[in-house]
Amino acid sequence: MIRPFSGLRGARGPRAAGVPLTPRARRIIRLNNGFQLLFNLLWWMPVFYAYQREAGLSDGQIFGIQSIYYVAFCLFEIPTGMVADRIGARNCLRAGAVVMTAANLAPVLAPSYSGFLVHFLAIAAGRSLTSGAASAYLYDGLAAEGAGEHYLKAEGQARALGLAAKVLCWPLVGPLMAVAHPTPYVLSAASAAGSLVCAMVLPRPAAPGHDRRDRAAKTSRGGVAFLRDATTALRCVCATPWLALLMVQGVAVFTLSRICQVNLFQPVLLDHGIPEGSHGGVLAAMTVAEAVASARPQWLGSRLSPVAWVSLLSLAMAAALAGSTLGGPWTVVALLCVFAAVTGFAYPLQRKLVNDAIPAGAPRATLLSVESIVDRAVCALAAVAAGAYLSARRLDALLWHSAVVTGVVMLVLQLILRRAPGRPRKRPKEEPALELVTTAGNP
Repeated sequence: MIRPFSGLRGARGPRAAGVPLTPRARRIIRLNNGFQLLFNLLWWMPVFYAYQREAGLSDGQIFGIQSIYYVAFCLFEIPTGMVADRIGARNCLRAGAVVMTAANLAPVLAPSYSGFLVHFLAIAAGRSLTSGAASAYLYDGLAAEGAGEHYLKAEGQARALGLAAKVLCWPLVGPLMAVAHPTPYVLSAASAAGSLVCAMVLPRPAAPGHDRRDRAAKTSRGGVAFLRDATTALRCVCATPWLALLMVQGVAVFTLSRICQVNLFQPVLLDHGIPEGSHGGVLAAMTVAEAVASARPQWLGSRLSPVAWVSLLSLAMAAALAGSTLGGPWTVVALLCVFAAVTGFAYPLQRKLVNDAIPAGAPRATLLSVESIVDRAVCALAAVAAGAYLSARRLDALLWHSAVVTGVVMLVLQLILRRAPGRPRKRPKEEPALELVTTAGNP
């Protein structure tokens, strides 16, 4: 099967600008923006490390919980992606919002090691329910309205709005905690409840593929249906080397961004003498940089292919982290902002590449969950390694080693991608590029 491969041109060329959005497509984009903003608005993010320390947890317990979180996320991704393809992405988003609301209340009810462990395990469950379903719903929903060219911009816009909301909200966390200590977790639960409202009013999917899966969900036995979806997804990955390689390429972007912005953010600042009271401002500056870049992925231009851009951006992220070991506090802050901006460019581009590479009719949410499993599995290993480096007081070595490993992996991967079956072929400028998509493994 052959289909157009738009790359970055779909986000910046006249084709995208000339495709009008139907009222239904506009509603899908607006509600997706609201869902992504509220679901991911974790008020406790800038203070969770200090919050857990105040609750009596040690560094080993804190990093141990993070490692368990990544492993749990991998385990939850296996069934939740298939659940999304059986019950529908919209229903999966609703379930994820309910779980996330309850997860954010756990530290309020039990501010202890067990309470925080339950908190992160529930977050893993809630996020795994939505990680593939949200992207699949948006991609299929816009495609069904003939507005697939708007997907990249919509994905980046949703991420940018969510980041902008964090910039406005995170500086308020300190003063609010002074009034009521559990406020960050209560507000996070309220935000998750708001995302549930958005999920409840999302339009019913109109894509034929969804209709078939909805009917199958009603007529098939659960265990057999799940097994069939899992088998189909695995066959699809094995039969589409291009898709598998794109998933591996995205590991660097996800792992570097997650480990830096969540696990190493405060240790890096403290190592350079930046006081804890300034961390909220630094995180806000990083978020602004990421939000601006996420909303404008078309700034990258079309001189390089999207695949080459993702690899180049991954190298830039690693270089920014390694460079932070060489300068003073202001240099560190500047490089962290550069790191965040590069992350903003890379995320929507990588997401579109993977979605475009998924064969027509394949279980999209399940395949996106497979990608998420790979990302979180590497993150679990990286979190353990980060804890070991920090315990040995070798933070600089950790950042430099991460840069070297990223450089080697990206170089090898680019060489393999150039020869991978199913790689989009270059066409004359007046003709759209074509992407070869195998239908092997389709249901």
